[in-house]
Amino acid sequence: MFPSDTPVADVLERATGPRRPEVDALLDLFGEITHEPPVVWAGRIIGFGDVEYRYASGHGGRIPLLAFAPGAARHTIYLVSDFSEKWPELLSRLGPHRASTACLYVTRLSALDRDVLRELLERSLAETRAAAA
Repeated sequence: MFPSDTPVADVLERATGPRRPEVDALLDLFGEITHEPPVVWAGRIIGFGDVEYRYASGHGGRIPLLAFAPGAARHTIYLVSDFSEKWPELLSRLGPHRASTACLYVTRLSALDRDVLRELLERSLAETRAAAA
């Protein structure tokens, strides 16, 4: 995955109605946590900062430190792999969501506990930075 030249505003506009102000809130939150400017990755993902990774197999690449993809139906927040197994106590307090290996799917940001979301993001960021060190 690589950063693109797509303007951040173009990606933000994919969220409409009540999700549009939520995207602005996510943009602010991710910026506060990472202290990095937003950059569009893969044409649809808003990433903050970046890190290179390399597996024991030799495969590697570059990924954002933290990222999210706004959407018309839901927002996708990208976290470290297996975050739901690592931090089930946080997810139990977060509010309505779905989770996969590395994605947190959120329909309504307003229904989430923002302090818990911040902690999830901070833990994911710390783990990503530690793995890259």
